[in-house]
Amino acid sequence: MAFQQGHVPVLVIGGGIGGCGAALQCARSGVETLLVTPGPWTGGMITSGGVSAPDGNELSAWQSGLWGALLRQLRLELPDGLDHNWVSCFGFRPQQAESILQRWIREARRLSWWSGVEVLSLERNGDQLSKAVLQRNGEPITISFDVLVDGSELGDSLALADIPHRLGWDSQQQWGEPSAPSAEALKDPFFEREPVQSPTWVIHGQWQGPWTPPEQPVEPFSALFKGCADRFSLPQLLSYGRLPGQQLMLNWPLHGNDWPVDPGAVFSGDAQRQREQLTGLRQHSEAFLAQLQAACGPQLQPASAFAGEALAFQPYWREGRRLIGATTVIEQDLLPHSPNAEHQQQAIAIGNYANDHHYGEREWPLADKSMAWGGRRSGTPFVIPFGALYTPEISNLLMADKSISVSHMANGATRMGPLLLLVGQAAGQAAALCVQQRLAVAELPVSELQRQLLNDPVAPSGVVPCPELPWHQPDWAQLQLDRLDGESTQHQPATAPHEPASQQQRLLIQIDGERWWGDTESGQRLSLITLEPQVQQVLPDQHGRWLDLEGSANPFGPWWRVNRLCP
Repeated sequence: MAFQQGHVPVLVIGGGIGGCGAALQCARSGVETLLVTPGPWTGGMITSGGVSAPDGNELSAWQSGLWGALLRQLRLELPDGLDHNWVSCFGFRPQQAESILQRWIREARRLSWWSGVEVLSLERNGDQLSKAVLQRNGEPITISFDVLVDGSELGDSLALADIPHRLGWDSQQQWGEPSAPSAEALKDPFFEREPVQSPTWVIHGQWQGPWTPPEQPVEPFSALFKGCADRFSLPQLLSYGRLPGQQLMLNWPLHGNDWPVDPGAVFSGDAQRQREQLTGLRQHSEAFLAQLQAACGPQLQPASAFAGEALAFQPYWREGRRLIGATTVIEQDLLPHSPNAEHQQQAIAIGNYANDHHYGEREWPLADKSMAWGGRRSGTPFVIPFGALYTPEISNLLMADKSISVSHMANGATRMGPLLLLVGQAAGQAAALCVQQRLAVAELPVSELQRQLLNDPVAPSGVVPCPELPWHQPDWAQLQLDRLDGESTQHQPATAPHEPASQQQRLLIQIDGERWWGDTESGQRLSLITLEPQVQQVLPDQHGRWLDLEGSANPFGPWWRVNRLCP
């Protein structure tokens, strides 16, 4: 890309997976785009941050957009499939996903990517951001732009441009959230010590040889990690984030490598506090891996996952600064049986993670947001409205990662990588439309944005939370549009396409309430789950019958994931 006098139509501050999604979508939509990232990779938490057994958006209906495209490309390229762990239905090595993302970036003709860039400052003129000063290769570079997309992990633009934002806890009195603390409770010093969720510097191990982890540690855990294998066994701890090739994602919340010491340091502006936090994060995860090595013996070694290192390129920040947007997603918007009709009309992305908060001193109880689906529990779906991506105060800023306008409670469900990739895709599409039509962000009709996302020729992205509508459904986009218009068009969920690495099994189906089982002809009993609505619709009525099924075994779930019924 040849920048004309230091100008680019869309500048994307990256570092998060949402920034990568925004840059790809904007460039694919025909607008010159510059993506800048602080590190050498583009994929945020799911690659650079090492969280490559991602939670959320697992059902077929939520596998649309760039997230679905990434999953399907991974399945094509990984002969052993993605069923390797029990925290997620998907597991891949960070480099495997990053190589796909970087290939897509190279193929996007209107996209340039600069790595190793620090954003030093942003210039604001009235209600517009106009210029960024970047440091690249030790030299400052000034770039002007028409639209800025913030796809950073921490909401960097909000601090750099002094844009009003929220950080940390909200009282129950503010929005009536059932899990939020009262204003009186917020006087507890705990909330000052832990204003945001604990971060983790994810580290990867490599299991060598046969998978035979000891049931009991060879050497006991030190006081720092005592109890890490109490609720779950040592083999379960290790297989929690098991990846292809027996690489192990170590992101363990139970007396593991979460780092609760001064979690607000990263936002403080105090360089000494920030250095101490990063040092503590790094050393704590390295100590955790060393303890696991002592507990397991020589079969567990550090992985060479990140340019030869075991530590991810960046910490996993669970929370950033949060925009005060035109619309705010709160806890009630996530819960079952409480859909926000206004938000659904503005929807630009769908998530479903079941909500989860990480603190060092105490576990935080949360209102249940799960449903029985496919032989297991799954998070109930919710939407991100377009108004959560922008503020009326700035006419040319879009947020594309964790720093969208959500409450502290809701952030526990909206912070997951698959959803952030979809939010980024929507932000990138919106940025392209604003440039092409010379609109302020708030002037963009959300219906036009929704139609562009649904009809995208490369990675169409869903906006209607209908679990019975899989990504591969014929007339999928039209059925989504019908629901946006209030029409409940009836359809039968389509049969899923064949998956590479899938197998066939003849099983005697046993349905026991929410749980499904399949007995093999040799008498082995398998726990069954599915992500496909056709299977969800048909299988509960097949109790006591022998069926031929196609799916994938996951001995670490342990479950057998049914993809489709054989003819």
